[in-house]
Amino acid sequence: MSDDGHQQTGREHVPGRQRRRFPGISTRAYEHPADRSALVALRKLSGFDTVFKGLSGLLPERSLRLLFLSDSVRVSERQFSHLHDMLLDACYILDLQKVPPMYVTQDPQPNAMCVGLDEPIIVVSTGLVELLDEEEMRAVVGHEVGHALSGHSVYRTILLFLTSLALRVAWIPLGNLAVMAIVTALREWFRKSELSADRAGLLVGQDVQASMRGLMKIAGGNHLHEMNVDAFLEQAEEYDSGGDLRDSVLKILNVLPRSHPFTTVRAAELKKWAESRDYQRLMDGHYPRRSEDPDTSVSDSFRESAASYAADVKGSKDPLMKLVTDLAGGAGDLGGRVRRGFDGFRSPPPADGGPGDARGGDKE
Repeated sequence: MSDDGHQQTGREHVPGRQRRRFPGISTRAYEHPADRSALVALRKLSGFDTVFKGLSGLLPERSLRLLFLSDSVRVSERQFSHLHDMLLDACYILDLQKVPPMYVTQDPQPNAMCVGLDEPIIVVSTGLVELLDEEEMRAVVGHEVGHALSGHSVYRTILLFLTSLALRVAWIPLGNLAVMAIVTALREWFRKSELSADRAGLLVGQDVQASMRGLMKIAGGNHLHEMNVDAFLEQAEEYDSGGDLRDSVLKILNVLPRSHPFTTVRAAELKKWAESRDYQRLMDGHYPRRSEDPDTSVSDSFRESAASYAADVKGSKDPLMKLVTDLAGGAGDLGGRVRRGFDGFRSPPPADGGPGDARGGDKE
């Protein structure tokens, strides 16, 4: 359990190891800058929560609640008690006062989610429960509690609704395009929110290696003896820097329909944050409090988001991102670099001495 060896219920428990607690922590402490700026702006909108909660009759929230209640197992002291302890502990560490209901649903695919407008619901699949060990699962539970604390469950529910709506209005001219434009923007936002929740999971588990192992298992299954965290992170480096401009375009096309970043990318991002000064200050007890949230500046948050994207582009080894950086810096011979970057689209030149080669054989 956490640092004092007690659960929220006050029941004695001998901890496997001590973990720091973060009383009154603001979600701004762990949110990715792009995620944080959007959330700060929405929280500043008067009546925002009321408007979206008023849509609950249109959204499938009631249906989801009834579905999980009727066809899944609700986590409690009597059912999946080890997950119940993890949930209480995660809420205690992140100081989430109202513990969200949690369900285990039969699904061999490893998955977890947090949905709901009025009250968030956490759902984990049997595939995930069977795949992860205790410390890895603790990070996942912390991940979902981070979603609940940030209010991501509201936007995920809306995303599920809009994705369903896009299919229903596909026959209406331009109707599907309008909805899908919103869905695409929400997916980009939600991909960043997943990075935020990964950080929340690390704050709860406080074990970087366990977080890395969990992500690696989600990608490669329960064959830990066959996998290596360092080699897994090297894949992320290769993904970021490898290929030409053609591969850069394919990366964008591959990620657009996804609600989650690729697993190797998540692992690399989390490791980078765990090694940052911000994380160390947070672990030392220096972090923004919820009491300060109303005074947060929207413009400052957007500037931080823009700076984060700029730093990502500048630090990226991706060929397209490097080209964008050179363009912003006024580098010369950009036309030649673009042509060389797209060499993969052209047929390879003939081998030396082959037909048509000026140094061997007759030209055709």
